[in-house]
Amino acid sequence: MSHKVMHICLSDGWGGLEMYPGRIIPELKRQGWEPHGLALAGSAVAASLVEAGIEPLTVPSRGRALLQVGRVLAYLKRQGIDVLHCHKSSDLRLGALLATLKPGLKLFFTDHMGVTRAKKDLYHRWAYGRVTRLFAISEATRARNVAAFPLPADRIKRLYLGIDPEPYRPRLSEAVCDALRRELGVPATSVAIGLPGRLTDGKGQDLWIEALGLLRERYPDLAWHGVVIGGLTAAEGSDEAYVSRLQAQVASLGLETRIHFAGFRRDLPRLFEALDIVCVPSRNEAFGLTVIEAMAAGKAVVGTDSGAIPELLDNTCGRLASPQAPGDWAEAMAELGRDPELRRQLGQAARHRVLADFTLAAHVSSLVEEYSQA
Repeated sequence: MSHKVMHICLSDGWGGLEMYPGRIIPELKRQGWEPHGLALAGSAVAASLVEAGIEPLTVPSRGRALLQVGRVLAYLKRQGIDVLHCHKSSDLRLGALLATLKPGLKLFFTDHMGVTRAKKDLYHRWAYGRVTRLFAISEATRARNVAAFPLPADRIKRLYLGIDPEPYRPRLSEAVCDALRRELGVPATSVAIGLPGRLTDGKGQDLWIEALGLLRERYPDLAWHGVVIGGLTAAEGSDEAYVSRLQAQVASLGLETRIHFAGFRRDLPRLFEALDIVCVPSRNEAFGLTVIEAMAAGKAVVGTDSGAIPELLDNTCGRLASPQAPGDWAEAMAELGRDPELRRQLGQAARHRVLADFTLAAHVSSLVEEYSQA
């Protein structure tokens, strides 16, 4: 076997799905594989692959990719690549066609989003019929995958995502951390409660803001400051209309001096050090990468009790609350906000959980085992 793989991601967006190939490429190399990439010309995905150390093959559009199947096939043969890995369901058209034209080519697909409707018509039976293994990123999504895809259950494997925990290890001096808190608008004596993630409907920022309003009412003696971390424009991956609604919600609750919109930041591992509590109120998260990032940083995390988050987080290392109950969120934040020792204990347990179960090295090790054995 050649130990070469091409990751196909023909997306012009930028989110967890699009970040994935660039994130795992260095670890693939470390584990003895030669990664290649296929992306849209000029896309953020293509740029991330270059940054990760490979020069991807590019196509001008998804439609043109199908027209250039001969070019892609010639590249695979020239490079001796016999493993493909797709990350968008629309990319399976190309992947399945390549697998049909090149017998022996192994085709893998990761469902990053969590399928919401059945895909068992004639086209999907053909496309998914060419898939060697489908990876679900949580047990919650695997259950939906088994019901929705025209594949036997034994060809659908749960493979949790992972991160390199080292960048999240706390390292700032107290003085630098205090300066960062001031930059985020956090008063010196306040508990910093952060919510990182794209500002789009479904991520739960509106629920969190409502919960902070209740926190102020129920616990007027608790000094806290909220920090929203995420881009404020469409170019930064956020929904600008939704951002405007959030800002109006903050104003209507009179929380302008208690909640700071930090905008897009590239220094999230360091921002975690400036926070005391991290909240992830996404309503139906397929995995919850932000959850394990905050856990790796040793933070006390409050997450939703729906989607895949309960697979990552429990009462031994954090707190769960309903995405329909802002009052429950207020109580969870109050419990953690009033007890620094509890925050420390939960954060320590959370980091140990990531080191045991959610490292990038372990994820890629399982991945290449599948590449090799299939």
